[in-house]
Amino acid sequence: MDSWSPYVVGAGIGVLSWIAFLLSDRPLGASTAFAKSAGMIESAINRENADQMPYYQKIKPKIDWQWMIVFGMIIGSLLSSFLSGRLAVLIVPPVFAEAFGADALFRFAIALIGGILIGLGARWADGCTSGHGISGTLQLSLVSWIAVLCFFVSGIAVAALIFGLGIK
Repeated sequence: MDSWSPYVVGAGIGVLSWIAFLLSDRPLGASTAFAKSAGMIESAINRENADQMPYYQKIKPKIDWQWMIVFGMIIGSLLSSFLSGRLAVLIVPPVFAEAFGADALFRFAIALIGGILIGLGARWADGCTSGHGISGTLQLSLVSWIAVLCFFVSGIAVAALIFGLGIK
């Protein structure tokens, strides 16, 4: 299969959320796993310093269910792209190259800056798109609905700034 139906995938994620709540009483989310990974790296470099940090006292740096969700997303996406016959290693994706050129170093810098901003935003919003967009809205959390609205508005605005409005 070349690609999955977004309706089937959306329904599957909804069912997965229900199962996660039923079996573990925990919402799906991924951004905390990255903070925990940073804490594990910090602990490996300087355990005493990491142990003293208030954030790592609240959010213990360890491999847990959220970390395994991220690992599962990586394995699942690799498996899906392999099975669809679309597995490819692209340093500069065609859409990016068309808009900004094929400079790999520039692409890396933009990806790094974007990743840092997304990580900071997820921590600032106390959750990521999966945490707010899937689990929070499923629980009818007003904060999550506001966060999702902001995700969409800012995503559309940034895409319009970068790629234009596409109106001809």
